[in-house]
Amino acid sequence: MEERRNYNNRPDRKFNGPRKYSPRVATTERKFIIGRQPIIESFLSDTNIEKILIQKNAQGEGLSEIKKAALDNNIPIQLVPIEKLNGMTKANHQGVLAFISMVKYMDLQEVIDFVVAKGETPMFMMLDGVTDVRNIGAITRSIHCCGAQALIIPDKGVGALNEEAFKSSAGALEHIQVVRVSSLLKAVDDLHLNGIQVFTSEMRADKNVHELDFKVPSCIIMGDEGRGVQPYLAKAADYFFKIPMATNFDSFNVSVAAGIVLYEAMKQRLFPASK
Repeated sequence: MEERRNYNNRPDRKFNGPRKYSPRVATTERKFIIGRQPIIESFLSDTNIEKILIQKNAQGEGLSEIKKAALDNNIPIQLVPIEKLNGMTKANHQGVLAFISMVKYMDLQEVIDFVVAKGETPMFMMLDGVTDVRNIGAITRSIHCCGAQALIIPDKGVGALNEEAFKSSAGALEHIQVVRVSSLLKAVDDLHLNGIQVFTSEMRADKNVHELDFKVPSCIIMGDEGRGVQPYLAKAADYFFKIPMATNFDSFNVSVAAGIVLYEAMKQRLFPASK
């Protein structure tokens, strides 16, 4: 029987606020980790992992340990044919390859606790189905400029926070907390348990964005431009808003819309009389 190691909630790990990321390290030295034992050791050394590719029907020592550690740390696993792994490296990959992440993903509760302990009112943004990394980078830039503290994304169905996302963010990704969760719906439940109100965009909403109160602890959900926020997730929100437009054009780009909402929230907090 394989020894079970705890890669999560290690006693030597303390959350001391925003992490400084070094994207050049990930892009110029190594983009992935090859082999079972190196991947296992990467969890022990606190290396940031984006996702793990495992050969279909792979068996043997170390695999269950890798899968357990990935589950504990909300790291997605993708089963792939051996040809895909062979095409990525000529080394002996042992049926496993892990992508190094440019971002240190944080735990949602830790981020909430840290923001509150600093005496700040939480203002987070959650993205549902936004796949264009340039949009994600631009949204992150607005998050930082407007004083929001964190970006919440799912572990699947969202664009990767890669070099292009960092470039589009103009470095803002180095200054905010990024939370990756296995379930956005559960994340909404956790936000509610911490007294954080959830707002979501809806083109048919009764109220315009400037009519809502963003001075309260808030999380704003923005969805994909085509389908919007998924119905099951929107149903869990507390308030709905729309962004008025002067024409009957389809909609704003999602990064522009996010910037408008974040600016409104910032304006209300910095200049309360303007609400």
